[in-house]
Amino acid sequence: MSRHTTQKQATKDVLIYGRHPVTLALQNKARKITELYYTKGAIEALKIPTTIPTRLVQKEYLDTLVGKEAVHQGLVARCEPLPAYTLEQLIKATKTDKSSVVLILDQVTDPHNIGAILRSAVAFDAAAVIIPEAGAPNETGTLAKSASGALELIPLIRVPNLSRAMEKLKENDFWCIGMDGYATNCIGDMKLPLKSAFVMGSEGSGMRRLTQESCDYTTKLPINPAIESLNVSNAAALTLYEFRRQHPDQ
Repeated sequence: MSRHTTQKQATKDVLIYGRHPVTLALQNKARKITELYYTKGAIEALKIPTTIPTRLVQKEYLDTLVGKEAVHQGLVARCEPLPAYTLEQLIKATKTDKSSVVLILDQVTDPHNIGAILRSAVAFDAAAVIIPEAGAPNETGTLAKSASGALELIPLIRVPNLSRAMEKLKENDFWCIGMDGYATNCIGDMKLPLKSAFVMGSEGSGMRRLTQESCDYTTKLPINPAIESLNVSNAAALTLYEFRRQHPDQ
């Protein structure tokens, strides 16, 4: 599967910062970097194509670019947004796969959470993460940093309507499984389909009604009832782990 991102592209430049995110951006042939800013010693051991302009700057200059609170480690890459990757491309890429897992995020708006989810998705070999066009954050340095480079490694697909996207996935052999703390069955007690699309809602309001109604069924993680819910990024990681536990070699 090629490296990719959202169906709807932003026109604004993306500032990716931090050693690992910048390193993977440099390795991603689909990523166009227009300029690389660095502090003294920060680019040692990095393989930088000669076509990318580089600029030695002071730390204070990087602070003005990405904010004083950003952990940039002396590296900031000014990039174009990644090329679009569509739901149709995902379906085509997974058509002949015996097993495949996808995450669908409904009302998850925090770029830190989405970044962490991307990282888990790469770790457990998910095929893609799907988000709605409306409400979800754009591709940003904060999201890329939280993903620790995973933004360069897995498709992040925006769709205009989650319910319709889920129907399209179901037409192509995926089962849509809603993660809901009020479900009666625990995920570990179920035989998960070889092609699963797990729907994760926000911690507060969960999935929207139409999204939940589009699920084939719902299930939950077996957590202590004294804790109402887990952070969505933690829940996503545990969900993907259980899928891979059941289908380790598919």
